[in-house]
Amino acid sequence: MNNKKRIVIVGATSAMAEHCARIWVQGVPGVSAKPADLTLLGRDATRIERVAADLRVRSQESTIDVVQAEFLDPVAIQATVDKIVAAGAVDIVLIAHGSLPEQANCQNDLQANRDALDINGISPVLYAEAFAKSMLHAGHGTIALIGSVAGDRGRKSNYVYGAAKGLVTRYAQGMQHRFAGTGVKVVLIKPGPTDTPMTAHLKGQGAKMASVEDVARQIVNGIESGKTVVYAPGKWMLIMMIIRHLPTFIFNKMDI
Repeated sequence: MNNKKRIVIVGATSAMAEHCARIWVQGVPGVSAKPADLTLLGRDATRIERVAADLRVRSQESTIDVVQAEFLDPVAIQATVDKIVAAGAVDIVLIAHGSLPEQANCQNDLQANRDALDINGISPVLYAEAFAKSMLHAGHGTIALIGSVAGDRGRKSNYVYGAAKGLVTRYAQGMQHRFAGTGVKVVLIKPGPTDTPMTAHLKGQGAKMASVEDVARQIVNGIESGKTVVYAPGKWMLIMMIIRHLPTFIFNKMDI
């Protein structure tokens, strides 16, 4: 009998997702490791295989499968998920894909704007919805969606990205309401600025970043404990509470 936890990671080549996978199979102080049955989804077959190879070395008792997936076509998303769940119930799905667009580019190029909204907002919630039905049928499972602190209040510096992540926030809240009292949990993860390749240009501008290792540990801990919302690092819960409640006449004077 296979007692391994079955975990699916959508967007497994992102730095944040890759470090979460490492924690699940290898552990870190404060988070124990157990052999897992991991399915890694990504668009680039070569990059997914590289991540899988690294994980196999770290945990030879774990099963690591890879799936080259489509992230924008609803029919393809549903077909991919149907194939995964046909092999057995999924315990955890971490939906971690996305990109960080240039705000000015999105303002001046409507296709870039649409692409940013699709990959950061529409695509993650379609994957969440696709997994939800099978989890409800199985009576258990956790859907973890990576949103962002950017989704807490629209700001001129990144409101296209923030709007997409705001959609993820509202969708996750609705799913949490829908599954209240069932065995299905929905965890909304809101990372602050994190030191990954996606934010390299911000780091070059002097922005302070949390380490991806620490953020991944907080994500895994939050998922395992079934928290409703995980701010990572936790200080962002207070920071964003203040930003959300600033009066408009003060907020509009801020260059953020």
